[in-house]
Amino acid sequence: MYFDMKKFDSYREDNRIEVKKAKVGLPSSLWETYSSFANCYGGIIILGVSESNDGSWHTTGLQDEARLRKEFWDTINNKNKVSQNILTDKDVESFEMDDGNIVLVIHVPKADRSQKPVYINGDIFGGSYRRNWEGDYHCTREEVLGMLRDESQNSMDSKILEDWSISNLNKESIKSYRNLHRSWRPGHVWEMLEDEEYLKNIGAAAESKIDGKIHPTAAGMLMFGNEYDIVREFPHYFLDYREVLDPTIRWTDRLQSSSGDWSGNLFDFFFRVNSKLAKDVKIPFALDGAIRVDDTPVHKSIREALANCLVNTDFYLPRGVVIKKNADTIIFENPGNIRTGKTQMLRGGISDPRNESILKMLNLIGIGERAGSGVPDIFATWKQQGWKEPVVEEQYGPDRTILTLSFVSSSERPIHESASKVQESARKEQEKGKESYDLSEQQQQVYAYMKEHDQITAAEVEALLQVKRRRAVTILNDMIGFGIVKRVGTSRAVRYTLQD
Repeated sequence: MYFDMKKFDSYREDNRIEVKKAKVGLPSSLWETYSSFANCYGGIIILGVSESNDGSWHTTGLQDEARLRKEFWDTINNKNKVSQNILTDKDVESFEMDDGNIVLVIHVPKADRSQKPVYINGDIFGGSYRRNWEGDYHCTREEVLGMLRDESQNSMDSKILEDWSISNLNKESIKSYRNLHRSWRPGHVWEMLEDEEYLKNIGAAAESKIDGKIHPTAAGMLMFGNEYDIVREFPHYFLDYREVLDPTIRWTDRLQSSSGDWSGNLFDFFFRVNSKLAKDVKIPFALDGAIRVDDTPVHKSIREALANCLVNTDFYLPRGVVIKKNADTIIFENPGNIRTGKTQMLRGGISDPRNESILKMLNLIGIGERAGSGVPDIFATWKQQGWKEPVVEEQYGPDRTILTLSFVSSSERPIHESASKVQESARKEQEKGKESYDLSEQQQQVYAYMKEHDQITAAEVEALLQVKRRRAVTILNDMIGFGIVKRVGTSRAVRYTLQD
């Protein structure tokens, strides 16, 4: 993140910027913020600045900038205090302000996955932090374990499952996969192998060093297992496809891994969902063999997005894979953050899949062929079609990656009501002197509460609606965007009131 000191007066604290007084010494909270920025998107810490009640900043200065700087470097290099120093000299700058006060600006980059978690006080579970709009928060044990899994150089899905045998895998899924492979690569050297040897070669099985027998790998179980076996190794495993093409009907189609009427594994889910996603797309589509006949760039991009979603899922994390198809969007959600970082993923050229063996198996049947280029290709295809640019989001607590593909051009209105339409509706109602707004049911509850109590906090929304804090903040931010609510107070004591 670039910080321009010339724009000092226009900045406010958020999930990427934090100010601290540090009048007489380094505040202890500095290291919590350092950990949270490093474990999230990176950010900037400014010492010698205080935040006013209205969110604006004013300088307080530093009594001895040279001593403070030395103390900072001594502490960040002390392994008993900070697990990783990911800064260089150029990341710490001092500035003299117009009022003569000195401030210290610390640029904290996003830590590489091999460095995470960045923690303090020698306590990996108690000293790891992350950042949200409310400030720094302790990482859950689940979040820390997720970062430790990503830290390993071994692919997450290469683990040998000693308690299972090849007989636990779904024979029909294996047969279908082999037929696809045969169609895509006729005459391949593995074509005549028995299933056990074949599965070893594609990374779905491996020989155990403990008992010398062949067992499924995690990738093999995820790709070809049965859902009731998969969840014994991955308790949070869940695949969910939701299709809502008619807003008057809750689901026009739904497919879940736990339904019991199909295998529930990744291989079968991919091909069932891919055919549903491709259906009704505005470009002619035909499926034949290894899906290469009459294949358009749009269908390739949709298939790539689905494969990318599964290949980068952390199957140990909760909430599962969710694919949502609406009349004008397709949304791909998977547990796990972006291992290369969002910027690098959009730039392309570097592939760092969470599940390398699953990617290999998909490659063998012609899916996701070009490592590191999938997401940039999707963006390029959408640009060629004149559709709105895809949106990539990263969420923490728990880690989640969301890709939204829109089939709406910049000159079209989406079929579903957009935020701008809701905002316009709210504005018209205000002009009429009415107290009703075109809001969701949850937003209406928040609005009614605020009319009665004048203000509300994110914690109160959380309790009122029985939702998680992140969802509560999202609801409030949406209402700010609609021009109905405004944020007041400091970042550590934020409250929300109705607009005048």
